[in-house]
Amino acid sequence: MSEYVLTAGAWLGAWAWDEVVPELRAAGHGVHPLTLSGLAEKKGVPAGQQTHVQDIVGEIERRDLRDVVLVGHSYAGIPAGQAAERIGDRLARVVFVDSNVPADGESFVSAWPDGRAMVEAAIAANGGFWPVLDADEFAGQGLSPGQIDRITADGTPHPGATLIEPAVLTRPLGELPATYIKCLLDWPEPSPDVAELLKSDRWRLVTMDTGHWPMFSQPRELARILLAAGPGE
Repeated sequence: MSEYVLTAGAWLGAWAWDEVVPELRAAGHGVHPLTLSGLAEKKGVPAGQQTHVQDIVGEIERRDLRDVVLVGHSYAGIPAGQAAERIGDRLARVVFVDSNVPADGESFVSAWPDGRAMVEAAIAANGGFWPVLDADEFAGQGLSPGQIDRITADGTPHPGATLIEPAVLTRPLGELPATYIKCLLDWPEPSPDVAELLKSDRWRLVTMDTGHWPMFSQPRELARILLAAGPGE
């Protein structure tokens, strides 16, 4: 049995995994969807990027989880990638779902040069938070109108400090056992930093014919891929 720890990207909480969790549990695994500080039911809790790293590490240690498949979607790939190296032999595999990946000394916005000014301006104009995108920004991602409504209605403005603070890594990310899931509607190719990491013999690439939020658009297919990424599969 594996223990799946699920972290979703900007604006989302544990609720984002509602349609994935039953599929993983039906296969006999432990499943722990995690809301990061400052989001959803933890709205108002002060958070920087290292807070989110500790949220993940703390949950794994508190529950004494072993054989952990640590899943990070979108922004959450940055804290998940850092947490993966900090939990040592508790880790079975880290899975990045169409996500950013951490680089030592770099932040979420520094890895997104074309959008950096836009994100920083939005944070400055909204009291230190990145507001949830308008519904039309989710078009073309394989989402139904109802799914878009849920994301925009239930999403939480994202703590800006988590997007600006730098990651801290003590060893190359390519040394970790990892699966990268690329959602093709979002962009057909992995980013250059991910492409470089995929040269490692410890990394695997899986593609999905959907957009950036597969836990909503294709939850069963995502669960199948997560199950295949587990140890022994």
